[in-house]
Amino acid sequence: MLKTSLLVCTYNWPEALELVLKSILNQAQLPDEVLIVDDGSTEDTKNLVAKYQSNFPVPLHHVWHPDDGFRKTIILNEAIAKAKGDYIIQMDGDCVCHSSFVKDHIDFASKGSFGQGSRVFMNPERSELALQNFNFSIPFYSKGIVNRLNAIHAPFMRKMMDKPSTSLAGTRGCNVAFWKSDLIQVNGYNEAIQGWGREDTELAVRLMNSGISKRKLKFGAIQYHIHHEDNSRGKLASNHGILETAIAEKWTRCEDGLNLHLEN
Repeated sequence: MLKTSLLVCTYNWPEALELVLKSILNQAQLPDEVLIVDDGSTEDTKNLVAKYQSNFPVPLHHVWHPDDGFRKTIILNEAIAKAKGDYIIQMDGDCVCHSSFVKDHIDFASKGSFGQGSRVFMNPERSELALQNFNFSIPFYSKGIVNRLNAIHAPFMRKMMDKPSTSLAGTRGCNVAFWKSDLIQVNGYNEAIQGWGREDTELAVRLMNSGISKRKLKFGAIQYHIHHEDNSRGKLASNHGILETAIAEKWTRCEDGLNLHLEN
């Protein structure tokens, strides 16, 4: 039976993370474990996770390192190394899950590929309403959501749209699933990438260069993004340079990645 690990990336927004945790508790099919991937949040996040750990129906782990800027690639690799699942579902702590989010990713899992989902954006008013009321049930016809097509849950249409893609467009770590063995093969996230941007796309490049297909998961694994201000783009140019090199040189592995965290 397939064992799954759900990784939830977060940084200093416990109010959003609590809403996400509640949506995970509402899943039709739970993962085998949940790992909160914390890029240096304060004690508020630690205390929130501790509050939920005692009664959570599956193991709930808090993987944390000190705050030293945007170091998401490092803490993600640490969490991937600790994950016990064969299949890793990855999301962000500002994205509320549809009740079939985990089940859809599990149903979509296929050897030799990774599944790329999409997200629905909530406007500021809808986001604030969801946070105030702990509302994680957001039908596709709700007011205040953008790109409404992504909010339609239709398994039969998902099967029709299930085709391999060679496009890097829409590659996002907020809604994606990998086989752990594939991540080990390409050495996980590239820790040379620091600051916001391109870490997800560069990983996808190495996976695809290694013969792992990208498959777009549409009309399933729905998540709703809580509105917030954009992160700093200060490192984007240098990160994009690493991505361009990975594409040009057809990288299949990075130098510093999961190897720094896996036990020998």
